[in-house]
Amino acid sequence: MSNQHSITPPPELVQQWREQMPVGIFDGYKYPEREKTLCLVAARWGADQELEACCALIDNWGLDEADLRAARRPKPPSLKEQALTALHAVATGANDTREQYQDLDTIRAALKALPNE
Repeated sequence: MSNQHSITPPPELVQQWREQMPVGIFDGYKYPEREKTLCLVAARWGADQELEACCALIDNWGLDEADLRAARRPKPPSLKEQALTALHAVATGANDTREQYQDLDTIRAALKALPNE
């Protein structure tokens, strides 16, 4: 289960950006977390700029900006939705062992979140 921001570049693209960045000045050591964070922030900033431009166009056309915002920035799935997806994956055998453990953890967290009766 992933709770990533919907505008997150794939790891391959982050790696490509990191390889293109200059080496840090501390004994030639690259700062991988700083670079990764920079890449993520830059990608999200660019996406936000695009979204604002789209919203301005929609506003000029008299359309509903809220629908575009909801489509472009969906809320992460609730714990209940994640658990139902995980249960389906476990029940159908759609996972490898590693993913199955993650799914079982998600289901366990959802069950723990239920009120005690």
